[in-house]
Amino acid sequence: MKSPAHILLPLVIAALAALSACASPHPRMPPLAQIKGVDGRFKAGEILDLHQGESVNFETLAARIAPNDLVFVGEVHNQAEHHLIQVQILQALMACCGPVDLGMEFFRTPQQPVLDQYLAGEISEAEFLEAADWDDNWGFPYHFYRPLLAMARENGSRVLALNVPRDIVRKVARVGLEGLDPEERSRLPRQIDLTNEGHRDYVRDAYLLHDREGVPDFQFFYEAQCVYEEVMAQNLAAYFEQAGRNHRKMVVFAGNGHLTYRFGIPNRVLERIPVAAVTVLPYPMTGPVSVPGEIADFVWLTPLCSRIHAAMPPGRGRSSPETRTESPHDAP
Repeated sequence: MKSPAHILLPLVIAALAALSACASPHPRMPPLAQIKGVDGRFKAGEILDLHQGESVNFETLAARIAPNDLVFVGEVHNQAEHHLIQVQILQALMACCGPVDLGMEFFRTPQQPVLDQYLAGEISEAEFLEAADWDDNWGFPYHFYRPLLAMARENGSRVLALNVPRDIVRKVARVGLEGLDPEERSRLPRQIDLTNEGHRDYVRDAYLLHDREGVPDFQFFYEAQCVYEEVMAQNLAAYFEQAGRNHRKMVVFAGNGHLTYRFGIPNRVLERIPVAAVTVLPYPMTGPVSVPGEIADFVWLTPLCSRIHAAMPPGRGRSSPETRTESPHDAP
């Protein structure tokens, strides 16, 4: 089902403005990507099926992800083009599979009641944004996410607020899990897996690129990152457990850093409940890149020049385009 033009227009304008800013009177050869171990080169705009080692069109992508119960779609938060990709994927899944529900990193669990009120038409958009305290709780431009919420509202979809309350993750980043009092610890999953060395190394790379003022201890930073992901995974698992066989397809929108290699949110969901899941990563090309085949199921190559620098909220940490995601440092 297509969204009304007035909903998509601000997003399209933002994307076109960002892309036009990259225009140069002396165009250079665009960077190319390869899949590790696969012959061939690919350019921005192509969609890669990493299992098959091939470029596919959008219709093929939609057909291959549609059978899954849980579809993870990533983003670099301040890249307008990634939000356009998300809209296209949601439209395609709604067209082929009927109403689907949405899970969003961009809302925290205490915001669920006001989110439900807005989707039910009980409050206006302005009242919703004020009650949800969008600018403080997320801070990236709302018009990036508005089409997704509009489609959910029009199609009777539920939107699940996945993220952890800020006060908890902020405290973990300062004093670690052992610094929580019993009441605070009871608000988190009983099991928080800190043992995945690949994940730890990945998060350490992001940590070294962040402004670490106020978060000087990597172990606490890592524990807080795992809190983010375990809480979101637990909320998704609870959705499927409560719905049972009557569950709808769930499309989850989250930062790439929570989905890459599946060891952030996806594998933590699968440890709790067996569901068919697939990951799609919009992947900004910082230059010639070699894409690891295990990084996701599908990668959608995008030009880095689509990034809108002004969209970064004040105080956000600095990280690479491939790993940019909410971090413990981003919960002031």
